[in-house]
Amino acid sequence: MVSNFAFDSESVPEVPIRDDAIRLGQFLKLADLAEDGAQARDLIADGEVRVNGEVETRRGRQLVRGDLVSVLMPAGEESAKVG
Repeated sequence: MVSNFAFDSESVPEVPIRDDAIRLGQFLKLADLAEDGAQARDLIADGEVRVNGEVETRRGRQLVRGDLVSVLMPAGEESAKVG
């Protein structure tokens, strides 16, 4: 199976978090990868979100600093790193 996700570490913005961890759904909103919780839920449920290169279907997945989150959007892939 060919992946539609690509990775370019040079252009990935780092989004700082306050605590040691953040839930995936919250991070998608914080990083502007989703407009709201409903869109975050739908993106995750549709298999459009990857964490560190692997599809993630758990909205409550705990992310820590250094994790890379990628979302496949109609206009292309967008990514952000947990900072």
